[in-house]
Amino acid sequence: MTPTTSPEQRHVRIQAIGPTARLEIDGHDVADQIRSYELRHTAGQLPELQLLLRPSAVPEWEGTVRVVVGEAPDLGPAAAAFLGALDPAEIERAVLTRHDLLDGGPHEFTRVLLAQLSEWALGVRQPGEHEVVDG
Repeated sequence: MTPTTSPEQRHVRIQAIGPTARLEIDGHDVADQIRSYELRHTAGQLPELQLLLRPSAVPEWEGTVRVVVGEAPDLGPAAAAFLGALDPAEIERAVLTRHDLLDGGPHEFTRVLLAQLSEWALGVRQPGEHEVVDG
């Protein structure tokens, strides 16, 4: 699905309540149709609200932001760029020094390798920062 942009301005109200939100467009509550939303505002420009609809949504919108309805981005290229930037020797060093490597579980090296890459991707530890192992 290609994102579509509404040319007319819409009145939007978002009331975030913990992990949920009430989202109104021109006074109509559409929160039950929205899987996620992202609000961006660049100085000097009209704010932009990007909505990702639930599969069961009925995309009916009425009128003060530009509304973009799209789909989730393809994460493959970002994952490939992340993995391509890593040093294989650094990955091996990091995995071999982890405390959870020799736990005897099935597929332990692969499981720990994936855990290490996930931590780096989430910024828990960065390449070059090794886990402290009590010896």
